[in-house]
Amino acid sequence: MKKGLLIIISGPSGVGKGTVRNCFINDESLRLSYSTSMTTRAPRVGEVDGKDYLFTTKEQFEQAVKNGEMLEWAEFVGNYYGTPLSVVEDLRNQGRNVLLEIEVQGATQVREKCPDALSIFIVPPTMEELEKRIRGRRSEPEEIVQQRLAKAANEMKLAKDYKYVICNEDPQLAADMISLVIQRAMREEA
Repeated sequence: MKKGLLIIISGPSGVGKGTVRNCFINDESLRLSYSTSMTTRAPRVGEVDGKDYLFTTKEQFEQAVKNGEMLEWAEFVGNYYGTPLSVVEDLRNQGRNVLLEIEVQGATQVREKCPDALSIFIVPPTMEELEKRIRGRRSEPEEIVQQRLAKAANEMKLAKDYKYVICNEDPQLAADMISLVIQRAMREEA
């Protein structure tokens, strides 16, 4: 069985990565499995442990890093986020294309470890629209909103490091473009 692709989707906080992902994740022709990230942050309203994230303690996360069990990881606004390596490898060995929705620091780690990874960066139509989306969540204090906006400005400079850059002005259109990119990569691997 052919090993599955490793697909990285990144972009600044609030760009709509999850919304875009939900538009194509169930397309069976893409053979996608979503890799659920591990985090130490508290769940947002409606988030489900094991589906949206694997919620864990800082101590457990730090132990996983120490044991070399993470494909990538980063700390952001006081919390850890990362991808368990065993989950990704198991899925890829089953021929599944594994989708990682991760931030840029983690994406850099993955691209260094797996140069064949398909990397896609999602950008907002404007920085003003990005701020509107972040504030629209109404889930974080102003200090965190400001940190996310500052980080987003720096992350936008890294879009050039990705193989593809896709604008999320319309989530379905962005999803359709990502689907085409994945289909092309699958044909090239065949």
